[in-house]
Amino acid sequence: MNKKHAIYITIAIIVAILIVIKVCLSINAGLYKLTPDQILTSYVAHLNRQEYEQMYEMLDEKTRESVSKEEFVNRNKNIYSGIEAQNIIVRDISYAENKDGTADVKYNTEMDSVAGKIKFSNTIKLVKNSKNDYYISWNSNVIFPDLDDNEKIKVNTITGERGNIYDRNGKLLAGKGTVSSVGFVPGKMSENSDEDIKTVSNLLGVTEEKIKSLLDASYVKDDTFVAITNVSKSNMELKNELLKIKGIMITDATARVYPCGEELAHLIGYVQSITKEELEKNQDKGYTSNSLIGKTGLEKVYEDRLRAKNGADIYIVDSDGKRTKTIAKTDAQNGEDIKLTIDSEIEQYVYNELNGDEGCAVVINPKTGEILALCSFPSYDANEFVLGMGNSRWEELSNDIRKPMYNRYQGSFVPGSSFKPVTAGIALTLNAIKPEDDLGPSTTKWQKDSSWGTYNVTTLQQYSGAVNLANGLIYSDNVYFAKVALKIGKDAFKTSLDKMGFNKEVDIGQRMTASQYSNGNAFESEITLADTGYGQGELLVNPVHMASIYSSFVNEGSMVKPYIEYADGKRQGWLAEGVFDKNTANTIKEDLVQVVENPHGTAYTARINGLKLAGKTGTAEIKASKEDENGTEIGWFNAFIADDNSEDQLLIISMIEDVKERGGSHYLLNKVRNIFQKIT
Repeated sequence: MNKKHAIYITIAIIVAILIVIKVCLSINAGLYKLTPDQILTSYVAHLNRQEYEQMYEMLDEKTRESVSKEEFVNRNKNIYSGIEAQNIIVRDISYAENKDGTADVKYNTEMDSVAGKIKFSNTIKLVKNSKNDYYISWNSNVIFPDLDDNEKIKVNTITGERGNIYDRNGKLLAGKGTVSSVGFVPGKMSENSDEDIKTVSNLLGVTEEKIKSLLDASYVKDDTFVAITNVSKSNMELKNELLKIKGIMITDATARVYPCGEELAHLIGYVQSITKEELEKNQDKGYTSNSLIGKTGLEKVYEDRLRAKNGADIYIVDSDGKRTKTIAKTDAQNGEDIKLTIDSEIEQYVYNELNGDEGCAVVINPKTGEILALCSFPSYDANEFVLGMGNSRWEELSNDIRKPMYNRYQGSFVPGSSFKPVTAGIALTLNAIKPEDDLGPSTTKWQKDSSWGTYNVTTLQQYSGAVNLANGLIYSDNVYFAKVALKIGKDAFKTSLDKMGFNKEVDIGQRMTASQYSNGNAFESEITLADTGYGQGELLVNPVHMASIYSSFVNEGSMVKPYIEYADGKRQGWLAEGVFDKNTANTIKEDLVQVVENPHGTAYTARINGLKLAGKTGTAEIKASKEDENGTEIGWFNAFIADDNSEDQLLIISMIEDVKERGGSHYLLNKVRNIFQKIT
């Protein structure tokens, strides 16, 4: 750059600075004026930012003499926040300047509100001051054209109702019901009110501080019913105790109720008041601080469909409280009702038979995939969460060593011998064995060779006859299935299990823990492979997934997709097709019939005259290590009706924890037998 060019650039910069200074001085001197449309646009910009005090500074002197800043701010803030105004836009602005120093500005307004979109046309007047600057001549018509200064804006929430959940036969599983509201009438309380409050606190699990704060509310008078909490309408023992206390009153109220209580708590879940965090997360969905929201189970899964969308009515009332004009109105939308495949009667049979232990059960129609029952036990009463649960009761549930809040059918567990039909199906489909192949001799202790060191596969009993597939299942021979797994091989076994959906979550709305065949993604050793063959090793299977696997034995080798929302009995596709060939599926089905029908079968106790039942028991060892001799045991019994012509198509997967010293899987046989007898 030469010296001449540098001088030109310096001069240009100086000129630009002088121009900026001149503009600033002109503005300060009032020579640069905002036009009427710019005044309106600036006012609305402040309004969108809720800058009410800055809006007040834009008013003309006469308005400010008649309306104080506090009055202006409060009126605007109460109205705009009350209707939840957002995204306020003015468009189509035009203005006319008058000879008297005023200007009329016409415009159209749009805004979002609690009652939907609001649109109107309006005109405001601007007035010049002594310096020829425009200011707004304001009254309540600026907010809404039909609003006078002595009138008010009212907002009425139109409440919708949450959708109900029904079972397949139309029985209510979750919906509106009647409960008992317990409270004090202050004027009827005894002189020993502190002692009475303490007693009520202990009975209801509500803190004394909360009860006293409710009684001390500003609206409370002597004859006011002050509700404390709700209790079950059927809890007569508790209500009778409460009614002994002077001043206590019990009245009917409506609330979300769960008629099946403990039986379906893990599946249906419950609703509670929305938290601040949930409100922020769902800020665009119409929730308020008073909303209920699904916290667990299907109440949470189907929240967007079940929840009601409240409507709102925004209107003007005169000084006498009489309605004069509707500003905007939207009707409430009730939530959607949802019908499940669950049969609450079957659910009750299963729960009553197996409750008292820790475990779970899945009942499906293996032809369609419809889930007829899903039980996890022990359980809890979902109504307690809706009616109001004290801290002591929550701590009791949370600290219970039996884990009633834990949903076991969503977990995965060591399947033990209940997995042997799966190993058999893979081996036959891959031609690794034939059903008649004898892998004997029968022994209770076996290892492949000395490379296994001191480790041996053990089984409970030695038997005469061929060590083939049928006897391997009938006698539940661990050694036989360890040998079969080795014949399949690591890679082929892994590939087949992957095809069945291992390492993938089964999703029925509630997501199930994925089944696994190893802690990694492969069999780390030959011993692990052999152990997997009879349901041990690092194998874990989810009970719902297990139900789908077993359905392949009645579906010519394809695994039905389990589902929970009613679809008129239609199959919803396959979870996995052709995992076994047709002949394999039928062979295993008939062998599993013999597990029940043959006197030597491990499930012989479960046989039912006149009902063709197939099944497999499984006692899984849970050990800290292979050398652990003090581990616990999980018992399984998976059974299904093996008659394609039967009107009842049922498959039951049942699992109980800690069955050691209680007969292992045999502990389940009579229980499951009883369920089949009640259902069929």
